Amino acid sequence: MAQFTHSGKSDDHTKEDCKETSALVVCFGELLIDFVPTVGGVSLAEAPAFKKAPGGAPANVAVGISRLGGSSAFIGKVGADEFGYMLADILKQNNVETSGMRFDPDARTALAFVTLRADGEREFLFFRNPSADMLLHESELDQNLIKKAKVFHYGSISLIDEPCKLAHLAALRIAKESGCILSYDPNLRLALWPSAEAARKGIMSIWDQADVIKISEDEITFLTCGDDPYDDNVVLKKLFHPNLKLLIVTEGSEGCRYYIKEFRGRVTGVTVKPVDTTGAGDAFVSGIINSIASDPSLFQDEKRLREALYFANVCGAITVTERGAIPALPTKEAVLQFAAV
Repeated sequence: MAQFTHSGKSDDHTKEDCKETSALVVCFGELLIDFVPTVGGVSLAEAPAFKKAPGGAPANVAVGISRLGGSSAFIGKVGADEFGYMLADILKQNNVETSGMRFDPDARTALAFVTLRADGEREFLFFRNPSADMLLHESELDQNLIKKAKVFHYGSISLIDEPCKLAHLAALRIAKESGCILSYDPNLRLALWPSAEAARKGIMSIWDQADVIKISEDEITFLTCGDDPYDDNVVLKKLFHPNLKLLIVTEGSEGCRYYIKEFRGRVTGVTVKPVDTTGAGDAFVSGIINSIASDPSLFQDEKRLREALYFANVCGAITVTERGAIPALPTKEAVLQFAAV
């Protein structure tokens, strides 16, 4: 097994390199409380009790990057309530910059009840009517924080409702004008959108602005209205846009595929005994985005890109071996140790 760091470089860093590897990643979007059943394989209705866990894909990614030794910040809104303050504290404890967080005195922090049923299907029940994350205004954006970012990372949930949608589009514009690398993980949650068509249209509305996009096989099927997610031609014709630097398709334990203008390929996954798949995709994103933030030349070097993607696969694999997203996100040392075995 090749020895590599998260950027695919050797471990022999100078101080200057260390400065470079802490390039800031700003994650924008939702931060909420997930309620997960205390026993596995049951429906929400059958669950005897629930355990609370911090959630929200962009926030998970911010923590994941920090755990890997990177520099991250989170921009989003929670309620000025016990859950909101708890979430802010969890981010701070994980060395995520929270100056871009806002607290709404009139709306609650979002809640989501999540379970993995015995048939393997995930079930979601969201309490957002409206929740604080939907109410972030453009005027509340920390523009200077966005301008400092090397990578600006976001999902699609913040595109569903106003005023958050306007704030998201404004943040995207500021990031683009500041020369940030734009990273997009649509993270489809169909239950939150008014309809499937609205979800497809909303997700695709900002598609051509991203430099890096990570999607799953299911999301390809959804976005292409049923096309074969394993067909390279489908991916290249329907989802690869001219300005895209990197498109990644994750395939769970099977690994991932990557598409760049000059080359494409696949990187094998890592086999582990899964306990809870929550947060695996976010851990993968943390791994690859942290690598890109510290070494944007990965887009031109297939060998180093493959190493970085393998590192990201390991991040995802380690995360499924423990319950919950944030508690299971690995450190850089844990990933390198795992990969060296």
